[in-house]
Amino acid sequence: MAYYYHNSINKMVTIIFFLVLVIDVTMVLGQGTRVGFYSSTCPRAESIVQSTVRSHFQSDPTVAPGLLRMHFHDCFVQGCDGSILISGAGTERTAPPNTLLRGYEVIDDAKQQIEALCPGVVSCADILALAARDSVLLTKGLTWSVPTGRRDGRVSRASDASNLPGFTESVDAQKQKFAAKGLNTQDLVTLVGGHTIGTSACQFFSYRLYNFNSTGGPDPSIDATFLPQLQALCPQNGDGSKRVALDTGSVNNFDTSYFSNLRNGRGILESDQKLWTDASTKVFVQRYLGLRGFLGLRFALEFGKSMVKMSNIEVLTGTNGEIRKVCSAFN
Repeated sequence: MAYYYHNSINKMVTIIFFLVLVIDVTMVLGQGTRVGFYSSTCPRAESIVQSTVRSHFQSDPTVAPGLLRMHFHDCFVQGCDGSILISGAGTERTAPPNTLLRGYEVIDDAKQQIEALCPGVVSCADILALAARDSVLLTKGLTWSVPTGRRDGRVSRASDASNLPGFTESVDAQKQKFAAKGLNTQDLVTLVGGHTIGTSACQFFSYRLYNFNSTGGPDPSIDATFLPQLQALCPQNGDGSKRVALDTGSVNNFDTSYFSNLRNGRGILESDQKLWTDASTKVFVQRYLGLRGFLGLRFALEFGKSMVKMSNIEVLTGTNGEIRKVCSAFN
């Protein structure tokens, strides 16, 4: 019996040693993302991204939500491979959900500085992932460690943007799209909570304010006292490009005010408000609000965790993809 016991222990130790060796070799070969991937090859990469985002943010705070959205839109199409950054006819950035994204100049600026120091080392996909994190920090959110080591994709098609969750979609449809990327219902509520910063154009929600679903009236889930404010901001047949805060009263702060607005019928996008009216997502909104009877969750902390999960969707690593010289064009 003792022989079999010790023999089993030895086998277990061997297996563990082999797994550790595999993991270590994987890290060395760059076959996966990890925190500090550029610590020896380009040690200033992260600090350059951070200072670049800060510099642009100081002159234009709207780049923060812009960069956060851009990373989200990148990851949901072809994985987190920087494909959203490619310019030109028929590319992802020309697709309807992406035409109003902003912050490309920030990524280009950071890339140019990094290339001057470490040519051909740091991917545009990683720069975007880091910039998204730094944007949250600049808007008073919590920071998190970003695993790096992604490589840039060689495909960017506008037609692939249909993978993105839409602003009119049901919670079930949203959950299906998130699940297809390995993200659960909590991740859905958490990541959509990124709407705590930034704005939306009237064209994406003004249909809720008037003849909603041909009923002759507004969307009944909109708070009656809030409706006149939205109608004043987005008059019928008005300027569809006019921007309105997604988180009324706290547009520049990364906080839980967004979830309070959902509870109060003040969600701007139809898909956002549905997070409160659907029971499967409402429970997470309630937990982030710390409502009595619900196990509390700390939104800022959970956001970082969900972002790390999202940022590893279908990543290219090792010898796959490329390291672009310029983020807006394939090599």
